[in-house]
Amino acid sequence: MTQPSWLQFFQRQFPSANMVLIRGDRPILVDTGFGSDFLVTERLLQEADVHPKRLHLVVNTHYHSDHVGGNSELQSRYNVQIATHRWEASLINNRDPEACCAKWLDQPVEPYQVTRYLSDGEEIDTGNLGLHVLHTPGHTLGHIALYEPKEQVLLCGDAVHGNDVAWLNPFREGIGSLQRAIESLDRLAKLRIRLAYSGHGPAIEDPYSAIDAARYRYEKWLDDPLKPAWHACKRIFAYALILKNGLPKNEISQYLLNCPWFQDYSRQVFGSEPPDFIEPLLSEMLRSGAARYEKERLVAQVPHNPPYASWRTGIPWPKDWPKKS
Repeated sequence: MTQPSWLQFFQRQFPSANMVLIRGDRPILVDTGFGSDFLVTERLLQEADVHPKRLHLVVNTHYHSDHVGGNSELQSRYNVQIATHRWEASLINNRDPEACCAKWLDQPVEPYQVTRYLSDGEEIDTGNLGLHVLHTPGHTLGHIALYEPKEQVLLCGDAVHGNDVAWLNPFREGIGSLQRAIESLDRLAKLRIRLAYSGHGPAIEDPYSAIDAARYRYEKWLDDPLKPAWHACKRIFAYALILKNGLPKNEISQYLLNCPWFQDYSRQVFGSEPPDFIEPLLSEMLRSGAARYEKERLVAQVPHNPPYASWRTGIPWPKDWPKKS
């Protein structure tokens, strides 16, 4: 299907999520990738003939590191304004220890300030069209999608993917995250959707089939709480392997034991003490193809761009970010 002239979709490799540029008198960038990829983010905008300083607004679909990592540099270098759902905005601006789930996930995010708090039903004006804000909780409590009704375009963040589903986090996003994710899918299914763009993977060619497939999988999870837990653990650990460019075999156990997410899942879902859950998780990572060993180093299988060693220049954990007066 033909992409609207006012939209440019950037499909990106991990650790970054995809981005969407909305052209207009007031250009908007939806999500900003991971922090180590900022120079690529900057270059993509310049190649699209929209210099970062021209951006009217960055809109984050949610606050995970792969979606907000470029915020800090865009804001500090170009004074770009940032918008996200008001619930997540409050956590970020208050420097809450749980903001971005950064510490719990061991996914660093450099400091930024949300300047526009969004709510369900708002409209974001780009100068030549309006984007409707849809609150779509599940993957995170403050997750949003954006919808343009004239061209029937949906920017769905991690609410829907073309060939997978978002991992869910009952420990930080609430025990009802699975039910909320299903309700969000039901809401999106009622829209007229011609084109859909996800936070990961290519543009979704058949949005309704993708929504139906996601709902079917989530509904199966309602009867088996171990399935979403395995899904989450594999996704989180694979992403950690991406950020660390793999882990030496002799460092894996200590790394996992230091991770809050690993402790929570092992004890609260699998009923194991963390040391006893190391081998089952490693076995499942290898069996499923999420990871493999290369010369005594466990590495992620998914195509990715490993962060370069010196990328991080700011404070990585929200609780330590400087507070704005």
